[in-house]
Amino acid sequence: MRIAYGLGSVASGVKDNGFGFLLLLFYSQVIGVDARLVGLAITLGLIVDALIDPVVGYYSDNLHSRWGRRHPLMYAAVIPVAGLYFMLWNPPHGWSDMALFGYLLGLSTLIRVAFSFYEIPSSALAPELTDDYDARSSLLSLRTFFGWVGGILIAVLLFGAIFPAFSTPAVPNGQFNRDAYRLYGIVASVVLFVAILVCALGTHRRIPILKSPPPARQRTLRVIFSEIFETLSNRSFFALFATSAFGLIAGGVSASLSNYISIYFWGFSSQQIALLTFSLLLSAVVGGILAPVATRRMGKRRGALIIGLLAVLGAPLPIFLRLIGLLPPGNVGWVYWFVLTASVIDVGLIIAFQILAASMMADLVEQSELQTGRRSEGLFVSSTTLLGKLVSGLGVTIASFVLTIAGLKAGADPTQVSPEAIWRLGALYVPAVLSFWLAMIFALSFYKLTRSDHEANLAALAARRLLD
Repeated sequence: MRIAYGLGSVASGVKDNGFGFLLLLFYSQVIGVDARLVGLAITLGLIVDALIDPVVGYYSDNLHSRWGRRHPLMYAAVIPVAGLYFMLWNPPHGWSDMALFGYLLGLSTLIRVAFSFYEIPSSALAPELTDDYDARSSLLSLRTFFGWVGGILIAVLLFGAIFPAFSTPAVPNGQFNRDAYRLYGIVASVVLFVAILVCALGTHRRIPILKSPPPARQRTLRVIFSEIFETLSNRSFFALFATSAFGLIAGGVSASLSNYISIYFWGFSSQQIALLTFSLLLSAVVGGILAPVATRRMGKRRGALIIGLLAVLGAPLPIFLRLIGLLPPGNVGWVYWFVLTASVIDVGLIIAFQILAASMMADLVEQSELQTGRRSEGLFVSSTTLLGKLVSGLGVTIASFVLTIAGLKAGADPTQVSPEAIWRLGALYVPAVLSFWLAMIFALSFYKLTRSDHEANLAALAARRLLD
C-alpha cells in the first residue's frame, strides 16, 4: 500500500515538470507565441483552478459513497487528465498568437481542474493512513521521493533521448523541434494514466479503515462557508498557507526559467542538462532520508527552518558567483560539475523542506478535529494549494517579464544571444527567487504545533471517542 500511495505522486511530478519547466519554453520559443501571452494564459488557468480547489476539498471531505470519500474522485480523473495532457503538447498549426493563447488557456485550465480531482483526494489520504508524528514524515518522504523521481526521469528521457533524436539539419537543437514535444506528450500522458490508476487501486483495499465523512445533513451555502471558515481559522495553518504561497512564487520563477538558465546562461547541451537532471535522483534520496531524521532529532518546525534557510541561501549561489566574476563564462567543464554538485545538495534540502511542511500540515488535522468535530483533510490540502496556485502563476508571469527585460526574444538561437542579455538574465533571476524564498522561511516561523501538542491532541480525541 505504501509503495502504491507513493507511486501515485509520479503523476504530480510529471505534470508539474511539464507545466513548470517546459510549457513556457515550448509555447514561446518553439511555437513562437509572445512570452507574455504564454505567462498570462498559465496564470489565468491557475486562478480558475485555485478557486475550484477548496470546492473539491470540501466535497471530498463530505462525500458519501460505497468507495469512501476519496476514491470516486480519483478514479474519475484518470482519463480526462491523460487525454487533455496529450492535447496540450499538440497545438494546431497555423493559428494566430491570440488563437493559440485561447487554446493554451482552455487546455491548461481543464487539465489543472481535472488533476485537482485526483491530487486533492489522494494527498488528503496521508493523514488518514497514519496519525503517528514520525510515521507521517516517513510516509510523505516516500510520496515526495516518487514525485521527484517521476519528474526527474521524464526530464532525463526528454533531454537525454527525445531531444537528441529530433535534432535535424533544419533544427540542430531538438529542444526547439515541436515534433519532440508530440512524442513527449504521448509518453507523459501514458505515465499519468498509469500512476493515477496505481495509486487509486493500490489504496482501494484501505477504504474500510479510512475515516468516515460527517453524517449527511442539510447544507446551505451559509453553513458551508461557516464550516470552511471555522476549519481554517488556525494560526499555524495560516503560517503554512503563507509559506506555501511564497515558496510557490519562488518555485514558479525558478522552474519557468530553469531551462533558460541551463541553455542560455550556462550554455549546457541537451546531454549535460539530462545528466544534471538525472543527478537530482540523488537529491530525492537525500531529501527522503533527511526529513524523517530531522523530524526525530529536531522536530518538524525547527528542522524545516534550518534546512529551508540552508536551501534558500544555496540555490542562487552558482549564478551569483558567475555574475561577480568568480566563475568563468562559457561552458567550462569544471564549472558544469560545480553547478551539478551544488544543485544536488540544494535540491535535496528543498525536498526535505517540502516533506516536513507537508507533514506539519497533516498534523493540523487532529487539532482541527478537536476544535470543530470534523475531519477536514481535503479542505486543508486544497486551501493550502489555493493561494499557492494563484501566486505560482504569478511566478510564471514574473519569469516571462524577466525574459522580456533581459532581451530574450521568442525563438532566440542560444549562439546569437548577446552576453549582456545573458548577464541580465542571471542578474534578474537571483533577487527574484531569493526574496520570495526568504519570505517563505519567515512565514514558517509562525507555525507553533509541536510533537507534544500533537500527542496531546491525539489523546484528547481518543478520550472524546470513549465518551461518545
